[in-house]
Amino acid sequence: MSEQPENIPHTAPAEEPAPAKEPAPAAERASDEARVSDEERAGQRVALRGSQRFAPGEGPLPDPAGSHYERRIRSFQPRRSRVTTGQAEAMLKRWPDWGLDIDGKRVLDLDEMFGGLPVVLEIGFGMGEATAQMAAADPGTGILAVDVHTPGQGNLLGLADRNGLTNVRVANGDAIILLREMLPPESLAGCRVYFPDPWPKKRHHKRRLIQPEFLTLLAPRMAKGALLHCATDWEPYAEQMLEVLNAHPDFENSQADGGYAPRPGFRPLTRFEGQGLDKGHVVHDLLFHRR
Repeated sequence: MSEQPENIPHTAPAEEPAPAKEPAPAAERASDEARVSDEERAGQRVALRGSQRFAPGEGPLPDPAGSHYERRIRSFQPRRSRVTTGQAEAMLKRWPDWGLDIDGKRVLDLDEMFGGLPVVLEIGFGMGEATAQMAAADPGTGILAVDVHTPGQGNLLGLADRNGLTNVRVANGDAIILLREMLPPESLAGCRVYFPDPWPKKRHHKRRLIQPEFLTLLAPRMAKGALLHCATDWEPYAEQMLEVLNAHPDFENSQADGGYAPRPGFRPLTRFEGQGLDKGHVVHDLLFHRR
């Protein structure tokens, strides 16, 4: 093997430059850029599923009523848990058409929203399984379902989308502001309050939803004869509900004895309720008509 001559640096042979690529046609470049841009935007939006935040119009706002309404004691406690990919995708797909934020800035046209169907307000729907079942069993009734739990909102929209439940709308925010500011008089064919937070500690009883003030607010938004249906597995709360409802002049107990009602067939047995029954809880239904 011959040695390199001294003082002469060893260099690798020069590489020939690669031939220049011809630029893609403008239309093709624009198409590729649009596709990448759409994919990036979709990925960014779905990546937000754990942060509880969506762009305006693409999902529920964290506090839709903002600070333009007074602070008061609330009957609900927002639950912040992770939104799954499926729930986020359902939200992005269906929220623009089937979702609304309770901002208190407009009066809803329920006839337009539900195509003239009678509308029942459901306050608190958890993950939405029972709501979806009731909507499927009674497609002739619209359900305006209110909750602040983002994963549940996405789950219900997903159930509605997969099962073609066009009679469901999901509202995000405070039901009190919805009733007071956004619903016309006598616009509801019914109201459902299933398993509301019982706030068991005595100092928290003031946070319970079913109070005389709530019933006074609700009654004018319900048509004459409309049904208010409550259910709870918390015995002390059931007793308070029964006492408050029986005493309110705008509501009449469907039971002649003034007591609890049997569970009607249209209310599904939920997973939550089944767990309570397994633990020996007694579930009470209360059915009252608007006078």
